[in-house]
Amino acid sequence: MPNPKRRHSKQRTAKRRSHDFLTPTGVSECPNCHERKLPHRVCRKCGSYKGREVLAVKEAS
Repeated sequence: MPNPKRRHSKQRTAKRRSHDFLTPTGVSECPNCHERKLPHRVCRKCGSYKGREVLAVKEAS
């Protein structure tokens, strides 16, 4: 198995690792109840998707 002949510099290592960060998830707003939700998913709070009710959601007491 090949091994590197020389040590990589800190700058080169940092350039390689510059893309190793987490990106925030894209969140959209539900047009029915205005809660934050993932795009192209049913809203967890009201159960609607594209203007119609898809899931029956229990009311929190």
